[in-house]
Amino acid sequence: MTDLRHVRTARLRLDAVRVDDSEAVFALNADARLWEHLPSGRHTSVDQTRTQLERYATAWDDDGLGYWTARDREDDRVVGIGGVTLREGTVWNVYYRFAVEAQGRGLAHELASAALDAARAVRPDVPVVAYLLEHNTASRRLAERLGLTLVWRGPDVGNPDPDAVRLVLADRPLDEDALAVMTTSP
Repeated sequence: MTDLRHVRTARLRLDAVRVDDSEAVFALNADARLWEHLPSGRHTSVDQTRTQLERYATAWDDDGLGYWTARDREDDRVVGIGGVTLREGTVWNVYYRFAVEAQGRGLAHELASAALDAARAVRPDVPVVAYLLEHNTASRRLAERLGLTLVWRGPDVGNPDPDAVRLVLADRPLDEDALAVMTTSP
């Protein structure tokens, strides 16, 4: 099997997240413009990002796949983070976050497509889902371009905004266990 810790796409170098990426990823996580849909998710310290990346890095050891740090192949600058992680052994959760200046170029689609290919290579029996806020229309459009379709709409458990609505889009119908993993825990 291909080394999924280091993947190249047409414009991106995707490397398994490492704690050494904390400063660059913090720049993304701290940018309020990237958290318009969930302001409470914005990071306020590098330590917060470091803890997140430590957790993300374990996915590679536990599941053979996880999130990548995305670098622009032209200048090696970190432009995003994303990929898939296995949630409770039940679903691959696809995730993507890109710097404002890198948006609008199709880079998130490039990364997410590579992530879906990787998930299907590692565990094709496991559904791929996107878990997103309803008002995040750009994220929903991307999920739909990836071939994911709406399988659930409901309250966003744990969100400080009591009116927030979550959507679950998936590459196939989800059984009760998979749907529960996505809809009952933050």
